[in-house]
Amino acid sequence: MGNATEAVLPELLAERRRQAARWGQTDHAPSTRLMVLAQEVGAANQALLEHLFPGDDRQPRVRGLRGLDDYRREPLQAAGAADLSSSA
Repeated sequence: MGNATEAVLPELLAERRRQAARWGQTDHAPSTRLMVLAQEVGAANQALLEHLFPGDDRQPRVRGLRGLDDYRREPLQAAGAADLSSSA
């Protein structure tokens, strides 16, 4: 494994634990797991879109403009959901 992969694995494991606590059981129907994964991927897309096009940001007054930290966090959440989906 490369250094970048090794560096992100602790974050991914923490996110996987957060997802497990959020969704509880891991034996959801495949359609439910797919919806959770799709929501997380959509959130990653939204974060990048709002970073690149701040005028399209839906909540800048609530949380400020989206930065690349937001974009980095969202794919980690998608990866945690993907792992959750594969663990049933």
